[in-house]
Amino acid sequence: MIWIYLLAGVAIFLKILLMPQPAPSELDFSIVEAIVQDSGVPNAVTGIIFRNRLYDTIFEVVVFTIAIMGAYFLLANEKPSAKFRRFTDEPSIVLARLGATIAALVGIELAIRGHLSPGGGFAAGVAGGTAIGLVAITSSSELMQGIYQRWHTARWEKVSVMIFIVLAVMTLVGLELPHGELGSLVSGGVIPILNILVALKVALGSWAVILVFIRYRGLL
Repeated sequence: MIWIYLLAGVAIFLKILLMPQPAPSELDFSIVEAIVQDSGVPNAVTGIIFRNRLYDTIFEVVVFTIAIMGAYFLLANEKPSAKFRRFTDEPSIVLARLGATIAALVGIELAIRGHLSPGGGFAAGVAGGTAIGLVAITSSSELMQGIYQRWHTARWEKVSVMIFIVLAVMTLVGLELPHGELGSLVSGGVIPILNILVALKVALGSWAVILVFIRYRGLL
């Protein structure tokens, strides 16, 4: 059986090595311009993520949600750590809090204007999660857990996922909001809303994972 695999591998290698790759024919239109026209947003990457391949994006959000649930599941049987490691010196705290402020502002900018310039919901969520992580390594675990529970963050995370899925399904079946004027803040139909929902999901989900690792491992 192994000889069949070897012959198949050699045949594929020879095909790649010897057979020429046909040159793509020139198109009568620009793909990027077509995506911008179809989505109504200048950022073609955002148009692809939240329109051309929206079906994939839905499952990316679902996979991220399952990953957060998996972190809870895998650490559920462990004992909470009795020792927590965090920065205690004043210069480190000041620098971390400053970095958190900058990351949070960048995240807000990417979420609101991600359909107009490079950025988007996933990048905004990563920036928001970074801000939360920087605050977590300079604060007590009780403070972070208290804020998380006081603002019902877990509930908002689930709500953002459900709203995203509903709006995405509506878009897939052909129900769309008006695109508005290309290049304006309120443009692209539902795409800016999806950007913000993804940013919330990723940032709040990162917060949940950070708290789990702090609680059960004592560190990030």
